[in-house]
Amino acid sequence: MAASAALVMCAAVGPTRQPTVVVPVSQVADPAAGTVRIDGEDYPDPLRLRDGTPVTTTAVWEEQRRPELLDDFRRNVYGHGLPDAPARSFDVTSTTLPEATRKLVGITVEGPHGTGTIDATLFVPRTGDEPRGTFLMIDHRGAVGDDPARSSGYAPVPAILAAGYAFATFDLDDVAPDGGAYRGGMIDLFHPADRPLPDDAGRAVGAWAWGASRVMDYLQTDPDLDPTRVAVIGHSRSGKAALWAGAQDTRFAAVVANNSGSTGAKLARRGDGGVGAETVARINAAFPHWFARAYRAFDGREGALPVDQHELLALIAPRRVVIASATGDANADPEGEFLAYLAAAPVYELYGLGDTGLPSAEWPPRADRGFRGPAMSYHLRSGGHGLTAADWELYLEGDLFGR
Repeated sequence: MAASAALVMCAAVGPTRQPTVVVPVSQVADPAAGTVRIDGEDYPDPLRLRDGTPVTTTAVWEEQRRPELLDDFRRNVYGHGLPDAPARSFDVTSTTLPEATRKLVGITVEGPHGTGTIDATLFVPRTGDEPRGTFLMIDHRGAVGDDPARSSGYAPVPAILAAGYAFATFDLDDVAPDGGAYRGGMIDLFHPADRPLPDDAGRAVGAWAWGASRVMDYLQTDPDLDPTRVAVIGHSRSGKAALWAGAQDTRFAAVVANNSGSTGAKLARRGDGGVGAETVARINAAFPHWFARAYRAFDGREGALPVDQHELLALIAPRRVVIASATGDANADPEGEFLAYLAAAPVYELYGLGDTGLPSAEWPPRADRGFRGPAMSYHLRSGGHGLTAADWELYLEGDLFGR
């Protein structure tokens, strides 16, 4: 892997306060083209409007550039999502257990072609105090049951509760089964089942992100929770969905993407990153039901994409973005995730939050240590692809809801 990760901006923007990682402007890519240079290559500049105008204020970012980027991601990558109408009703069964209060929540949604239910589980610690925050997991393993004493590295519920956090989860198969029958959950409630989806319609990943927002509809109503302190978390394919959910739904105070890789935190234009990582072509071939069909037009031609994944991370600003990589996870290209994290910082700097917490921009950073800025967090764990107890330890100690 490369010994260093150089990020070169076309122009200085935003407040003059410098973040901890200060990467000097040593070369201008092409201001007219609206690009930045990342590790020696040209990438789209999140701080230039489509017409080339620099984005120098949070107002321009929020009112003009952010909608442009969301539109580009919807049209070319994740697809246009399901209607963002709130859930119709909630059916809650609450049980007091020694370890926690468990709430089984049936979230009913209604579309023009039928009605469906997302089953969510919420565990609230029995401390007598309001939880420090809530983790909402998009679960693609079906690994979280109804028992708050059940634990795994993937979902260490007892440790989460002991740290003072509530934990909510839903099985993504309720929303879009992960396979050829992906339309059979919620998608066909909003699209005629006997017709193909439009090429720019969202598929499974977009539906999973939408499902997280429907669970958030409920979490906002729960009297035991602070709705302003909810983090959506996902690993691998669910990490991609968590990023897309957080980019669109500003109700999430923090977004945690663990080993999210291609079309998650990894930069698309890096291709295989020199380490055999998953590319746009490979992910579209292996998982044709995940993204909009329009995304396939960029197989092998990532440079033609109007966006790249550092801009997805930037869409979470000024809320907390948390990126986790693993040293042995070559398929996810951990250096490509790290570079995207760095390249999102200039948008955070518009808000005075560009401090990444990292001591330098050199790759690789020290492994097995959490790096935390006021609104950005990163760590590189030793080992391979997975969501582990070591990752969770950093999340629980990371004060994700503070500045």
